[in-house]
Amino acid sequence: MSQIWFTSDTHFGHDRDFVWGVRGFKNVDEMNKEIVKRWNSVVAKDDIVYHLGDVMLGENERGLYYLKQLKGTIYIALGNHDTSTRADLYRNCYNVADVQLEYRIKAGKRTLILNHYPVITANGEDTRTLCLYGHTHQTTNFYENRPYMYHVGVDSHNCYPIKLEDVLAEIIDKKKGNN
Repeated sequence: MSQIWFTSDTHFGHDRDFVWGVRGFKNVDEMNKEIVKRWNSVVAKDDIVYHLGDVMLGENERGLYYLKQLKGTIYIALGNHDTSTRADLYRNCYNVADVQLEYRIKAGKRTLILNHYPVITANGEDTRTLCLYGHTHQTTNFYENRPYMYHVGVDSHNCYPIKLEDVLAEIIDKKKGNN
């Protein structure tokens, strides 16, 4: 049975040490290769991955080279570095099913808003509508400690995608006050 995964901000080709260095890599090539390796070690060919923006920076062909190596069927929610030219390039990748500004999916009784940016989606402890986002490059999973706003970016997940069930489990724990 296929799994649903989330990630964001892979920044393939972004040759700035404030990106790859903070992630613990010696250079951008090491980062690019390791993100692909980690992704493909957990994502299966038939899985679905929602990539919530900033797939690549720098030379487009270099970024596409790494994007095309990723397993799964990929849905891309555009980030601030995903230009209209890049969006068109993504749409032509064999492993990319769709490119949008955001997605809304159901997970049981919950609605998940999948966006590059953190979006306040609920009041108080209400976790029926959740925002999964990237953009912030934070190393923690919750935005301002809110149990309904969850960061899926590689910077808080050791450069791995995160599975839907794991996101929901962390949100439930957070709501109970366990983390």
